[in-house]
Amino acid sequence: MALHITGDTAADALLTDNPLALLVGMLLDQQVPMETAFAGPLKIEQRTGAADAASIARMDPDEFLEAFRTSPAVHRFPGSMAARVQTLCQDIVDNWGGDAAGLWTHGDPDGAEVLRRLKALPGFGEQKAKIFLALLGKQYGFTGAGWREAAGAYGEDGSFRSVADIVSPESLTKVREHKKAMKAAAKAAKE
Repeated sequence: MALHITGDTAADALLTDNPLALLVGMLLDQQVPMETAFAGPLKIEQRTGAADAASIARMDPDEFLEAFRTSPAVHRFPGSMAARVQTLCQDIVDNWGGDAAGLWTHGDPDGAEVLRRLKALPGFGEQKAKIFLALLGKQYGFTGAGWREAAGAYGEDGSFRSVADIVSPESLTKVREHKKAMKAAAKAAKE
């Protein structure tokens, strides 16, 4: 199944074909538009020549940071996010033999186990892990038992809460509307 998250054919192809790219895109998905975050892995590959965990993890941090800073920047916070990507890649090397897909394939895990594995990753809290699990289940072919329940509201069929629900420009608009409504509700609750 081909992903259609960024609106850029090459970036979406990389996300579809490279599980690490998809994981890195999810890591970058904070304080920038979703399309920017998920286009980040292609920028990283184009600027460094690296698209695998071992190569990214062992890159000189200053050179990797420069690749993040090159305009247009990979992320609005290049320093912290470049370091987070390298830390994530080192974790994938250390704990998954460099195979990002191992998070959801090794040992035929169920949804709760994949959620536990995702939450153990640097930079992945509860919400990010649930969204990524929903993305795996809804669009990436993960069929582990109980994935919808483990993903919580993000796993609901027919919802438009997150990147897991983006399959077209129309669904992107619906996800943006949902996020905008949630931010407005949170702001109103604070007042």
